[in-house]
Amino acid sequence: MTNHADKAKELFKQGYNCAQAVIGAFCEELGMDFETAMKISSSFGGGMGRMREVCGTVSAMFMAAGLQFGPSNPSDPNAKGAHYARIQELAKRFKEKNGSIICRELLEGIETSSSPTPSERTEKYYKKRPCVDLVGDAAKIFEQYLEEKKQESVV
Repeated sequence: MTNHADKAKELFKQGYNCAQAVIGAFCEELGMDFETAMKISSSFGGGMGRMREVCGTVSAMFMAAGLQFGPSNPSDPNAKGAHYARIQELAKRFKEKNGSIICRELLEGIETSSSPTPSERTEKYYKKRPCVDLVGDAAKIFEQYLEEKKQESVV
């Protein structure tokens, strides 16, 4: 099995934002080419365009869940409800692990700016911010979720 957490961390260290790193780790299995995955997730870094709202790693988990499980029929409320329950479960797991799904709360104690200019990725940046670990956590949570769903379908 692919270690999606390591793959996501590596993508983040290459300079991709947090959302791009997580979705990029899964794009092949989800049937999405890498460039499209990078473009579609590019707006979600830094808690949605560096506004420090929902963590980009969480947004990427939700995007991946939508690609894998999301309903496409707008007139099927049961499928929509089941999918929203799935999203809430993923958010719960991330929050249990990290205390929040909100970027500014995850970065509490670290001076953050909502300036649209990204921070320079230096050694100090990686030591100071938990982002690389959050990227790994989100990828691991989604990988485990996929494995659970695979096991359920076998039973």
